[in-house]
Amino acid sequence: MSQRVTGADISGRLAGVRENIDSALERSGRGGEQVRILVATKYYAPEQLSALAEAGVDLLGENRAEDLIDKQELFGDSFEWHFIGHLQRRKAKVVVPRVTLVHSVDSARLIEELGKRAPEAGTDILIQINVADEESKYGVSEDEVEALLEVAAGTGGKVRVRGFMTLAPLVEDAENVRHVFAKLCTIRDRLRKRWSPHFDLSELSMGMSGDYEVAVEEGATVVRIGRMLIEEDGLVRRRDGS
Repeated sequence: MSQRVTGADISGRLAGVRENIDSALERSGRGGEQVRILVATKYYAPEQLSALAEAGVDLLGENRAEDLIDKQELFGDSFEWHFIGHLQRRKAKVVVPRVTLVHSVDSARLIEELGKRAPEAGTDILIQINVADEESKYGVSEDEVEALLEVAAGTGGKVRVRGFMTLAPLVEDAENVRHVFAKLCTIRDRLRKRWSPHFDLSELSMGMSGDYEVAVEEGATVVRIGRMLIEEDGLVRRRDGS
């Protein structure tokens, strides 16, 4: 990280993101609700996490089990840790004890493995849905979601589905992926009534640095922010360009 990008710099950028989120909540009629900012640290070196902690970041998302171990051993309880990458079943035993939420669950076999590895209190997950039907992305189709909910319900409380996650296509104009976020919210709302005895399905993890405001307008409860917090030109702009 450049020496010019300090914890104070990051704090200012983070405040800008929070302000944009608050504005998006107001525009969508969700004023007063909370949206968590997850900093995706795939491209962050361990020493850069100190500046994030100094800036008041409290939630990190890791993509690889090995990086999760390395960074968590250095910073431990300085952050809450989520796993956001594609999770292989053989890595479940390493990841489960280290995170409070796995965002990227997309198979019955993985749910079963997570159930085996879950602590007594259980483990929380999000089911990843490939809303845009992109071949390059993981996730299940809308038609496959209930089968995974059935498998999770069959773990006897060991695996709790907190909601859903999706990754939208990368586009220049975030308005072009609004329909992706809206559809995930529609899927959640449809399933929430039916599955309320088992799972609350309250969480929607969607939206990244380029489209998080639109995602919030469509119901996101967690957004992912990446390198924009540490890059020297990582300015936080409003949707109107200001």
